[in-house]
Amino acid sequence: MRKEVTIIGVPMDLGQTRRGVDMGPSAIRYAGLTDRLEGLGYSIDDLGDLKIDFVNKNENIDTATNLKNLQTVADANDLLGQQVDQVISCKRFPLVLGGDHSIAIGTLAGVSKHYQNLGVIWYDAHGDLNTADTSPSGNIHGMSLAVSLGLGHPVLTNIGGYAPKVKPQNVVIIGARDLDPGEKKLIKELGIKVYTMHEIDRLGMTTVMSETINYLKERTDGVHLSLDLDGLDPNDAPGVGTPVAGGISYRESHLAMEMLSEAKIITSAEFVETNPVLDQSNKTAIAAVALISSLFGDTLI
Repeated sequence: MRKEVTIIGVPMDLGQTRRGVDMGPSAIRYAGLTDRLEGLGYSIDDLGDLKIDFVNKNENIDTATNLKNLQTVADANDLLGQQVDQVISCKRFPLVLGGDHSIAIGTLAGVSKHYQNLGVIWYDAHGDLNTADTSPSGNIHGMSLAVSLGLGHPVLTNIGGYAPKVKPQNVVIIGARDLDPGEKKLIKELGIKVYTMHEIDRLGMTTVMSETINYLKERTDGVHLSLDLDGLDPNDAPGVGTPVAGGISYRESHLAMEMLSEAKIITSAEFVETNPVLDQSNKTAIAAVALISSLFGDTLI
């Protein structure tokens, strides 16, 4: 990993309906992120938070598609994509803090233009593979991976001026346990590699991560990690908007980050969906900082 890291906070809560996730970047910073990374020898440049326009969620639904906060989410992701692009152009590692998972649209828009075959690890309880046609809610945070594959509303898919941002064969989803019918169909149609909790339980996290690393090493020239804190079990990460029981444990997640650190394949990362309003003594943000530290090379000894 590059030793020069740039942090970008994205206080986005418009990709879903629960207030509070916009405070996620502040909660992660408060949990000591910068001190931990500087202690590992990294040079940190924190750009602060992007400005997200306030909207009244109840009045901002696109009547033609039922997508919520479409234009505001698109505008914010366009700005984020530009910032991420600039960070990589300056030979620095972009570390993006959310905010809800709709921000992955902008992160990937900024990252992907620097790679011919970008790989993506989607560490999440959900697939985020819905479109306006399949989404039960109209929440864009459940569409961000589909958008990055070039599927969805053109206002979103064309952010950054190109689409798609990633190829389906370069995506690995880890921790899925709550997939909508349309997402299951799309996974099968596109052949996306998915390790559900069944596979994690059956194979163990060591095998899952070894297979993921080897799979992506063979076909990609960079790998982006998009980690949703609801990928973890709610007992370990209670402060998320869409918790799903039976998730990846805190220790399994550390192992996953440690193995990615050893493999030296991660070229950008984002940690999303920390909601301090729903949290217990900032437990989820503290977990996020610990996992980020493991990803950046922190070890027990």
